[in-house]
Amino acid sequence: MSFSIFKKKSIENTSTNLPHDDYFNRLIEKEYKRVTDAGHTYLDFTGGNLYPKSQLDKHFEMLNSNVLGNPHSTNPTSRLATELVEASREKVLSYFNADDYFCVFTQNASGALKIVGECYPFNANSYFVLLADNHNSVNGIREFSSHKGGTFEYCPTQYEDLRINENQLNGLLSGKEEYKNKLFAFPAQSNVSGVKHDLGWIKKAQEKGWDVLLDAAAYVPTSKLDLSLVKPDFVSVSFYKIFGYPTGIGCLLVRKDKFDKLVKPWFSGGTVTLVSVQASHHFLAKNHERYEDGTLNYLDIPAIKTGLEYIEAIGIERINERVTSLINNLCERLLEIKHSNGQPLVRIFGPSDRKNVGSTLIMNFFDPNGNPYAFEEIEKLANERMISIRSGCFCNPGIDEINNCLSTHELATYFSSRENGNYYDMIEYLKKMRGATRVSVGIATRSEDLNTFVDFAKSLLNK
Repeated sequence: MSFSIFKKKSIENTSTNLPHDDYFNRLIEKEYKRVTDAGHTYLDFTGGNLYPKSQLDKHFEMLNSNVLGNPHSTNPTSRLATELVEASREKVLSYFNADDYFCVFTQNASGALKIVGECYPFNANSYFVLLADNHNSVNGIREFSSHKGGTFEYCPTQYEDLRINENQLNGLLSGKEEYKNKLFAFPAQSNVSGVKHDLGWIKKAQEKGWDVLLDAAAYVPTSKLDLSLVKPDFVSVSFYKIFGYPTGIGCLLVRKDKFDKLVKPWFSGGTVTLVSVQASHHFLAKNHERYEDGTLNYLDIPAIKTGLEYIEAIGIERINERVTSLINNLCERLLEIKHSNGQPLVRIFGPSDRKNVGSTLIMNFFDPNGNPYAFEEIEKLANERMISIRSGCFCNPGIDEINNCLSTHELATYFSSRENGNYYDMIEYLKKMRGATRVSVGIATRSEDLNTFVDFAKSLLNK
C-alpha cells in the first residue's frame, strides 16, 4: 500500500489555541448554530459546504419582496430577474478578477466540464493530456476525445506524495507541434488528497501551445483564485462548495479570446439570436448565453452574489489560515495515536511536509496487526456518533489506484474479464484494498469537532 506517514513535529496550535478561534466561534454561533444544536460533527466540507443563516435570510427576503419572471422577456418581472442574475454574474467575475472571461452559469461543475468536453474541437489532429489526479467529471472528457478520433494520455502523480510528476508532464506537453488542438486538464486542488497543484503549469502549458482546463471546484472554497494573475482558458466552479447554498448551480469561466474555439454541436432555447425552420439556419449568441441552455435557475442565482459577499466579509485569506491550521492540527493528533504494541492506528496519504495542501485528509485505519479496517465500517461507526465524514474513492479513481498499488495490468485484466462490475467485485477479484476515509474541515469547524473525531479514532484502538 502507498502512503506517506507525516513526520512528527511540534506545532504551536493546539485544539484550544487555533488562529481566529474567538472570531470563528462567534461566527459559528451566529450562522451555523443549527449544526451544533442538532449534535452534528460535520467534517465533509469538501463534499459540500454548509450554508450560513444570514445568506438564507437575505435571499428569502428578496424572494418574499419581489415578483420574478422568466428572464427571456422584457416584461417587468423578467427585467427584474435579469437584473438580479446579471448582478450575480458580475459578482462572480469581480470575485475572481476575471475581466477577460465570460461567466456561463451551469447546473454544477460537472456541467461546466461537460461543455468543454462536448465543444472542444477534438479530432484526429487533437491531443488531450490530463492528470491522473482528476475528478471523474474531468476523466469523462476523454470519451469525447476518443469518440472523435483524438488521442488522450494521463500524466501520473508521484507515488510518494501524490504531486505531479514534473519530468513526465514536461515530456507529455513537449514535442507535439504536429497537433493543432491540444488540451491539458488538471485540478487546482485535489478533491481527495487536498494537494494544491502548481498553478504555474498553466503558463508553462500555454507557452507550448496548449489550452488549459482548470478544475477549481475543490480549490476556491478556501483559496483565492485570481484570474488576472493566472489565466487558464477554461475554469470550472461549483458554488455550493464555497458557501453551501444554492446547490445545483456552477459556472464555466471561458477566456474571451478562446470563446470561439469551443464549437457548440447544437442549439436550444436561450442560446440563439435567430433560428429558421424552413431555411434550417441559426445564429448562436456571441456571449455567455450561447452555453446557457433553456431557462436559467433565476430564483436561486441571485443567492450567489449574497454568498460571495458573505465570503468576502470574512476574508478568504482568513478562512485559508483557519482551515490550514485546523487540518494540520488534526493530522498531528491522529498520527500520535498508536495501538498498545506501538503500531500506528492511522496512515495518511499525501505530502509529508503538508506544504500547499488544502483542508482535506485522506486516510486508512489499521488494527494492531496492520490489517486495514474496512472504510465502510469506519463510516458506519462514525455515523452512530453523528459524525459526517466520507468514504470510498471520491470519484477520483487515479488517486485510489496509486494509493492501493493497483497496476495497469491488474486493472486491464479485471475490466477485460467481464462486461459489468462494481467496486466490491473488483476488491474480491484483485484481493486488494480500494477506498479510504476522507475528513475535511471548513468555515464552520470548531475545535470541539476535532476533539470529537480524535476521540472517535481512539475508540478503535486495540480492536
